[in-house]
Amino acid sequence: MRVDHVVYAAESDGLIATSKRLGAELGVEPVDGGLHPRFGTRNSVIPLLDGRFIEIVEVLDHPASDKAPFGQAVRARSEAGGGWLGWVVEVEDMAPPEAKLGRSAVPGNRHCPDGGELTWTQLGVKGLIADPQVPFFIKWDAGQKHPSQDGPSDCLLHGLQIAGTPDRIREWLGLSGLPGVDRNDWEPDIEFDFAALRGTPGLMSVTFQSRTKGTVTI
Repeated sequence: MRVDHVVYAAESDGLIATSKRLGAELGVEPVDGGLHPRFGTRNSVIPLLDGRFIEIVEVLDHPASDKAPFGQAVRARSEAGGGWLGWVVEVEDMAPPEAKLGRSAVPGNRHCPDGGELTWTQLGVKGLIADPQVPFFIKWDAGQKHPSQDGPSDCLLHGLQIAGTPDRIREWLGLSGLPGVDRNDWEPDIEFDFAALRGTPGLMSVTFQSRTKGTVTI
């Protein structure tokens, strides 16, 4: 289990402008990701070091976006002005999250601009909609290039600032919180900063370390 990527919903000026703005802040060129036909969305990718990336996503005028929870979540966040939608945890085995949540993961795919296709399964977007502090789960299908490899980068994901509680995150991830087993530093290369809940929970900001830009918080 590891943090795989963070998701940013396009602002009012659209996917391309939002992607360019974020890329300029980090000094990393965004890459056109392509279309998610099952979800009614499209995305851009900002590659990061250590096998992570930022996904900037925009909803399409397509029936799938009204039916798929991911499309619904993107639409709602963009209509609220855009910004951080959530964070995503990669798992090697989807069975434990499926057992815990009591439902099966759904397939996802992305039609890439080069004609290729990226495929995976994901679970937990409905949980993210209900409680935006929690991540959703992804399991990439074998034998594919990870989106972090879509382009060059000198930028690390350094920290997540979350309105919520560590206990809620551990419970959602199925962690016990036992010392030496799955402590708060279960993801030791990322700093988690939790703010007391005074309103809606969720991902408030993300901090990056760039060799050219230094410390950047968005």
